[in-house]
Amino acid sequence: MDLLKELSENLRLGDDEAVRAGTRAALAEGLAADDILRDAFLAGMAVVGEEFGRREIFLPDVLLAARAMQAGMEILKPHLARDGAPPAGRVVLGTVQGDLHDIGKNLVGILLRGAGFEVIDLGTDVSAARFLEAAESAGAQVIGLSALLTTTMPRMAEVVALVRERGLGERVKVIVGGAPVTQAFADGIGADGWGFDAESAVRRVKALMEGA
Repeated sequence: MDLLKELSENLRLGDDEAVRAGTRAALAEGLAADDILRDAFLAGMAVVGEEFGRREIFLPDVLLAARAMQAGMEILKPHLARDGAPPAGRVVLGTVQGDLHDIGKNLVGILLRGAGFEVIDLGTDVSAARFLEAAESAGAQVIGLSALLTTTMPRMAEVVALVRERGLGERVKVIVGGAPVTQAFADGIGADGWGFDAESAVRRVKALMEGA
């Protein structure tokens, strides 16, 4: 097994120490930081996302893999900064105003980062104006909205309306998700996408980035 495949597998297994050692070894071999990121870290997290989507692994496994990736990234980041490796895109993420639930949102953030996106996580109880301010400030291409309470779902419509009102609909796409959120609801408020779970949300963000 070559260095990158072994590193990818150790990340998938959530082995922090092996990922640190493998990252150092790959750099010592002269491998480019962006190749390590793409072919080991992102490849490993892509498998994690797929396995989670198929219910072959569970939340603790995803968290372990994310922690292992973070361990490797601490070593890789200075090299990425020097090489100028760009993110796959920027996503503003948050739970809408009036809702304090964040488990699903956090999992989406983990998988998005694992897929190479820069994530600006605004946390919970986020107003429509704050979502827009963050997206414009960061130059984000996607806003991801989460809600668990049916009473807070109308806040999602407010964000979509504000995006249109400010004339950002072509540049900033909005994806919604959460247990009570459906495709019909997403269509009804004019959202650009819907994720029925974390893995599908990441796939939809990728599709939005590609203009699908």
